[in-house]
Amino acid sequence: MPLTTPFAEVALLLVMAAGVGLIGTLARQPLIVSFIAVGLIAGPSALDLVRSDAQIALLSELGIAVLLFLVGIKLDVKLIRSLGVVSVLTGLGQVGFTAVFGYIIGLALGLDPVTSLYVAVALTFSSTIIIVKLLSDKREIDALHGQIALGFLIVQDLVVVLAMIVLSAIGIGAPGHGGQAGGSVLTVLASGLALIAAVVLFVRHAADPLTERLARAPELLVIFAIALAAMFAAIGDAVGLGKEVGGLMAGVALASTPYRETIAARLAPLRDFLLLFFFIALGATLDLSLLGAHLVGAMVFSLFVLIGNPLIVLAIMGAMGYRKRTGFLAGLTVAQISEFSLIFVAMGVSLGHVSEDALGLVTMVGLVTIAASTYMITWSHQLYALVEPVLGVFERKGTPREPSEAGAHDTGGYDVILFGLGRFGTAIGLRLKRRGIRVLGVDFNPQAVRRWRELGLEAEFGDAGDPEFVAGLPLRGLDWLVSTVPIHPTGLSHEDMRRTLIQLAGAAGFTGRIAAAAHGAADAAVLASAGADLVLEPFQDAADRAVALLCGAAEEERTEFPEIASEGRETA
Repeated sequence: MPLTTPFAEVALLLVMAAGVGLIGTLARQPLIVSFIAVGLIAGPSALDLVRSDAQIALLSELGIAVLLFLVGIKLDVKLIRSLGVVSVLTGLGQVGFTAVFGYIIGLALGLDPVTSLYVAVALTFSSTIIIVKLLSDKREIDALHGQIALGFLIVQDLVVVLAMIVLSAIGIGAPGHGGQAGGSVLTVLASGLALIAAVVLFVRHAADPLTERLARAPELLVIFAIALAAMFAAIGDAVGLGKEVGGLMAGVALASTPYRETIAARLAPLRDFLLLFFFIALGATLDLSLLGAHLVGAMVFSLFVLIGNPLIVLAIMGAMGYRKRTGFLAGLTVAQISEFSLIFVAMGVSLGHVSEDALGLVTMVGLVTIAASTYMITWSHQLYALVEPVLGVFERKGTPREPSEAGAHDTGGYDVILFGLGRFGTAIGLRLKRRGIRVLGVDFNPQAVRRWRELGLEAEFGDAGDPEFVAGLPLRGLDWLVSTVPIHPTGLSHEDMRRTLIQLAGAAGFTGRIAAAAHGAADAAVLASAGADLVLEPFQDAADRAVALLCGAAEEERTEFPEIASEGRETA
């Protein structure tokens, strides 16, 4: 039964989004899946509640403009220049191979060439938002595979921008494309160049002083950013480039300002709120009775994305000299398609290039791959342990690109090997060195390894959960194996990693003692039962030391190791 007013309809959709979103988060699913599910429930296939199409479409279009604005504001020239060779080659290689194989699969499934091309290109885009969230939750964003993944995600973002620009150009004159039925390619290209010139002039002469003035009133800065995104999107739509390209150019106009991070942080919640309506509108347009015809195709494409995309990344990184573990963990991050995939195909529908069925097909692939890849990335280390025996073909002998090859642990002679080179681990390492104890530090974050070496400590790049690496350490004659790996907020991921290290060390023949850091009595009991000889509790130990100092029981120069103050947070 339809609701009486658009306000009441939107209110009900928001309530449904909150409820379904809560269920989705309990199932550890991204909100994209929940929001599309809300659209399906409220759409014609179920409750048939959506009637305010114009209002929801307006909010959806504004959300897309803000989304592309935030993509553009991250496209800083310095950031693009800093991309490593591996990120560029892996990103371009993954996009190219995925598009080619996806196109062939589309033709084999009976899709026409244009639809196959759209679907193939859509399969190349991975969700930066989902991947960054998952890697951040696991504290692997600074690990080698996390850094490489971020690099080729930026490459993907650049490709999707170019794809949308090309799509806008070849769609000139198509019905519904910004009213440009009588336009010409030259006119739109001239308009695009004029828009780029305006952005360049704005960046060089007005962006910094204007944002500095507006930043005195943070609310006004946010309003200005939204206004700029909407204005450029409207201009882009009017000249035939499309709202997406216009919103992107607005973001680029502010990408070099010192306030871009503040703007991005304040607009992120608004982006998420507005995109809710895009995904609801998308779900509401899907007729589940028509999707059955695409069920086989959706499953085939989903399997290709879930299995084929990681294998493509694994093969490219293996050929470049990275270990199979690094390639596998990085490859899992592309085992899904993104919101850009849906937007891209939706543009094709609006231009008349493909039918609604193509959008329904890609949406089904998105739902399956986003849901499945969330669990794959969350349990990546356990999944690697299962498939590791068959991945040897993807690893070159010597793995010359891995930082661990530059180390010196083959010489042995260490008294302590310490995993986790954050502030706590660094403090321990410096004090051990001062007492004449030779310590080797190990971390999965290349920057942490580099910082340790700058402090005059010996360090290796490696993973506590990698059986081959742990077995290759100089464990004979070692007194202590210490883990200061920080604990994941849920208490799951890194607790398993510490226990895994204890098990792997025993399997490798280590006969010394093991110490591990715990946060809380329950965690300490788990580690003790797993075989830890000494459980360190940083907060409790620090409190005991602080009380001793306050009571005058001991004196210690707090600036003895000033280098530690500049260290970042704990790294895995």
